[in-house]
Amino acid sequence: MFFEGKVYILLKEEVLDPQGQVVRNALKTLNFTGVEEVRVGKYIRLQLKAPDRTRAEKQLDEMCRKLLANPVIEKYSFELLPVSDRGRSNSSGKKPRPVRGRHKKEKA
Repeated sequence: MFFEGKVYILLKEEVLDPQGQVVRNALKTLNFTGVEEVRVGKYIRLQLKAPDRTRAEKQLDEMCRKLLANPVIEKYSFELLPVSDRGRSNSSGKKPRPVRGRHKKEKA
């Protein structure tokens, strides 16, 4: 089976986010009121092949822990969507098509 993983990475709440503070201040300068906090993070999308959803989840979680996120200062969550073989990205640049529901998992 083929899966599309969407990984969301943010700094932990107790870690200062200077980039988020700069964005918040810039929004205030542009007269966007009511913005109390901004956290800036990373978004990573990837495709992987695994025999089943459980193994795909374990593999994606391990990727996050070992490389994609720094577990000391960052938290991550991910979505895993099965995609049909025809829906996989290919040289034509087409996006994968979801064939079933979503799964969201967060690790602090």
